Order: sequence, then C-alpha cells, then structure tokens
Amino acid sequence: MLSAASSANAQDAMAGHDMSAMGGSMETSLPEICQTEAGKQAAAAMPSMGMGHTMSMPEGNMAMMAGMDQMNKDMSAASMVSDVDVAFVCSMIPHHQGAIDMAKAELEYGDDEWAKTMAQKVIDAQEQEIADMRAWLEQQK
Repeated sequence: MLSAASSANAQDAMAGHDMSAMGGSMETSLPEICQTEAGKQAAAAMPSMGMGHTMSMPEGNMAMMAGMDQMNKDMSAASMVSDVDVAFVCSMIPHHQGAIDMAKAELEYGDDEWAKTMAQKVIDAQEQEIADMRAWLEQQK
C-alpha cells in the first residue's frame, strides 16, 4: 500500500514525466533527423494517460505507465519522417527507451529476481541497440 506521501510523489513524477524520480531516465530527445513539424504536431495532439485511473496504482506501475506515455508520444512524432527507413529507426529509439524505462522501474520496484535479471538484460541490449540506431541515423544525413 502506498503512503500518501509516496503516492503524491509518484503522481507528481508521472504528471511531469520525471522518470528520474522513479528510477528511469526518460531520455526523450530524438535525433535531429527524426524531428519534423508534422511529428511535433502529432505528438502534441496525443492525449496523455490521465491520472484518474492511476491514482490508486502502485508507484512502480505508475513509473511504467509514465514511460509508456512518453514512448507513445515520441514514437508518433518520429513516425512522421518521410523516408520510411529513417521513420522506422527513429520510431524504434523511443520504443527501446520505453523498454529501458520500464525495466528500470522493475529494478527499482520489483521483487522477483528472475524479472529483475530480465530487466537488466533488456537495459543492456536496448541501450546498445539505441546507440547502433543513432549511429546509423548519423550516416543518413
């Protein structure tokens, strides 16, 4: 059960997408090649996951939802790039970052050793893949 203080902290963190307060990094900056005006508009138009249905959620679940919310907005923005190959890779960066942020929430809030081990494997693999994707995108300029 969450205390009133920890529940308030989780709500504040989710409202501002401050995953650092909840164990995640929420790196959301897309490479320049991935940014378009249409993408920015699409991301701005996406509704955020409201607090109404998350108020009674455990802090760890809220951390994962905040990661998913930002991931969905960034994926929507990145998918607007006209070159389909670039759009795919641009969209995969926030997808992978979302997985990393959810895995970090598991490491911070989870209890099961198998799940925590899997979370660390996800972090290690996805961070390397993000680096590979960013390197490929640099070559596309």
